[in-house]
Amino acid sequence: MTTAIVWLRQDLRLTDNPALYHACRTCDHIIPLFIDDPLPTSVSQLGAASRAWLHHSLQDLDTRLQAIGNRLTLQQGAALPILQKLIAATGATHVYWNRVYDPQSLARDKHIKEALKPSCAVHSFNASLLNEPWEVLKADSTPYKVFTPFWKAMLKHGIQHLPLPLPERIPTPPLQPESLPLETLGFLPRIRWDTGMMAHWQVGEEAAMQKLHDFLPTHGGAYKEARNFPAQPGTARLSPHLHFGEISPRQAVYHTERHLAEQPSAENGLRHFMQEIGWREFAYYLLYHFPHTVERALDARFDHFPWADNYTDVLERWQRGQTGFPIIDAGMRELWQTGWMHNRVRMIVASLLTKNLLVPWQVGEQWFRDTLVDADLASNVLGWQWVAGCGADAAPYFRIFNPTLQEQTFDPDGEYIRRWIPELQTRDYPLPIVDLKASRERALAKFSQIKMTG
Repeated sequence: MTTAIVWLRQDLRLTDNPALYHACRTCDHIIPLFIDDPLPTSVSQLGAASRAWLHHSLQDLDTRLQAIGNRLTLQQGAALPILQKLIAATGATHVYWNRVYDPQSLARDKHIKEALKPSCAVHSFNASLLNEPWEVLKADSTPYKVFTPFWKAMLKHGIQHLPLPLPERIPTPPLQPESLPLETLGFLPRIRWDTGMMAHWQVGEEAAMQKLHDFLPTHGGAYKEARNFPAQPGTARLSPHLHFGEISPRQAVYHTERHLAEQPSAENGLRHFMQEIGWREFAYYLLYHFPHTVERALDARFDHFPWADNYTDVLERWQRGQTGFPIIDAGMRELWQTGWMHNRVRMIVASLLTKNLLVPWQVGEQWFRDTLVDADLASNVLGWQWVAGCGADAAPYFRIFNPTLQEQTFDPDGEYIRRWIPELQTRDYPLPIVDLKASRERALAKFSQIKMTG
């Protein structure tokens, strides 16, 4: 009799889960396992909002497993000794997991695989990307640094994959291992500020798939244009579900292609929707090939950029949504109340912080990582570096978003702003935190100090 431990991480689903699927096909008994191994010194550690989401996602996954006679085993601590102890206690012969791609986790998993090999077979799979980061390279075998040629190469390589089905059975072991109660893992805050935030969401695998199927026929065709208007329900809002693996990008592309076959008139919008999934793919690609970008700019010239030294006051006003620019403040308050922010607004608030206020992009990335329920390390780093002008783009630093013009263009009736800033018409609303024209010229002047070094 063979027993497999399926170590779940950012793949909290039963369908299209390669590690779980292959374990069920190979072994007689399955132990689904989640370890809270946050690598506390790592930037990949989840922020407070994401940990609240994780609590509910694990709860949903355990409910789904119990409905078919198994259950989720929860542990907390360093992964290797926990796995070794569990192997010894259960006689497990195999360990399966799906790969994660941040630098610290890659190093940890490589070490764990080597350490476990003498005692059991270890198998790892791709469950969170359309293709592995090392599969799509330029003709000279070097990685891409610009999205458009990367995406063209991805399409040529192929992005359509048939998702794996739900396993016919997930057989429980004769003796279930000990499991910690979910509440003891401490994912929820002691002061339950998360209750209002999570009221905006339905969590779990079924909710993720339902959200995709609701989006495709109602908003998919208009996605290319509607996605830019924060007051409209023009986006899929799948990002937190993708981050925790409640749905896979392969499932998203597969079902989008199926819908497109039935509704070819929606092609313009849905092709762009799949391209946005490609941006997530590109973020992981860059993180894998350039792991230093977690903390340092992809463009090495920005190692010498003269960021502001003292920015405590302006940072606090930005975080609280008190900058005096309505669309900025609306976005920051949406973030605080829902754990999410519309992507167009993310770019605007990031531009103000890094270019008009000269606060280092790492500071904004850290704030987003703590407050977003979809705080995916790869996408968060890519987005902040793209806006700051130091990441994957051809000539990005000259792109400085004017929040007033952005507001007029993408929230012309003020619907989004009124939703989050009820005091806008009163005397309580602050004056602008910075002069846009002067701060733009200052930012470009500082960029000119480093551009000749490249």
